[in-house]
Amino acid sequence: MVTVISTVSEVPLDIATHEAAVADRRAGAVVSFAGVVRDHDHGRPVTNLEYEGHPSAEKLLREVADEIADDPDVYAVAVSHRVGPLAIGDIALAAAVSTAHRATAFAACARLVDEVKARLPIWKRQVFADGTDEWVNCP
Repeated sequence: MVTVISTVSEVPLDIATHEAAVADRRAGAVVSFAGVVRDHDHGRPVTNLEYEGHPSAEKLLREVADEIADDPDVYAVAVSHRVGPLAIGDIALAAAVSTAHRATAFAACARLVDEVKARLPIWKRQVFADGTDEWVNCP
């Protein structure tokens, strides 16, 4: 049985919690990813971000996590995306995957992050130091 945890939340995210959630006695590898709010984008200073999610975001996040968990080499998957206001240094996307071997874990975690970024209906509003803002990944 594969453990799958997925959430869209306004609560701050913690990588250690995600790593602990995928712990498995069979696992020789746990790979995690933290998507962290940075202080710049394309050469412009960023002061803060706000993420807004479509009501279907949590369901789609679970579908992505389940797809990664369908790989017979994957033991567990944990992924969360934050919504609401975030500060520089906050974690916006947390992901962890456990498998028997490191190469498989790295590949599975990369697929998980790439699919979340490609499919999740969550949009980012960046606020720049000059007071202007922009929406990113907004249809």
